[in-house]
Amino acid sequence: MQYKATSVDDYINQIPEERKAAVKKLRKTILDNLPKGFEEGINYNMIGYYVPHSKYPDGYHCNPKDPLPFMNVASQKNFIALYNMGVYSDENILNWFVNEYPKHCKYKLDMGKSCIRFKKIDDIPYDLIGELVSKITPEQWIETYESTVKDSRKRK
Repeated sequence: MQYKATSVDDYINQIPEERKAAVKKLRKTILDNLPKGFEEGINYNMIGYYVPHSKYPDGYHCNPKDPLPFMNVASQKNFIALYNMGVYSDENILNWFVNEYPKHCKYKLDMGKSCIRFKKIDDIPYDLIGELVSKITPEQWIETYESTVKDSRKRK
């Protein structure tokens, strides 16, 4: 589902009632653990966490008017999704997350690239998500982004 929200609170107000508490708790977990320098807002019609233009003026290569995205939370049709570029771009973080997940959740990990899907909203591993969120600073994300995404575009 796509929401046309203008703020994070507006987004949360538009999602189904049965998901609001889980999304609010996920948001609080992220904000409590997010390294200083990332900002929260709406991007790509989801709750987004990104490196602002004040810290990274180049913005996102697909559209430099957009800040550099790092993580998003979305209420999709059949699940709540957490998109995290750390698990997508850093093999060590991916391996750590995949190994830790069964210690925090009784359900099988449902994941693809940067998307972690939570179909059972009562079983979201908030502590693990908090730990994941804290693993990459904006400076580290910029370095990774520039050395992987931007460098790979130059080679084409």
